[in-house]
Amino acid sequence: MKIGFASDHAGYDLKERLKAWALAQGHEAVDFGTDSHASVDYPDFAHRAAEGMDTWERLVLVCGSGIGISIAANRHRGLRCALVTSPEHARLARMHNDANAIAFGQRLTDPLQAEYYLKTFLDTPFEGGRHEFRVKKIELGEPDHENA
Repeated sequence: MKIGFASDHAGYDLKERLKAWALAQGHEAVDFGTDSHASVDYPDFAHRAAEGMDTWERLVLVCGSGIGISIAANRHRGLRCALVTSPEHARLARMHNDANAIAFGQRLTDPLQAEYYLKTFLDTPFEGGRHEFRVKKIELGEPDHENA
């Protein structure tokens, strides 16, 4: 699987670790930066990765908390990013929401656990069915007043 990676300076170490883990598992990596601990703005790297959406199948985003970079990523049509703090979050993000991106907070996530969450995310298929029309509503960006 081709996996994109992006982070700000506060997520750089975890991004690099997860990228190395993915490569060791036989995945391909596309790195959208940052490439150091020098202070940068997380939206810039979320947007850069989103603009490269045609080059990856799944995306891994990391900042200090995971919150900012996931919010920035979710501004882009077609990108569904879940901030994950447990294996159940990772599994349900894929099964029910067809998330194609996962976000981590380096300051809040143990690196070994992050590897496990990422594995769970990558190994879990979208369930479809009753969840499919809900995911389509995300893309539409409008409520279905008849069913609300």
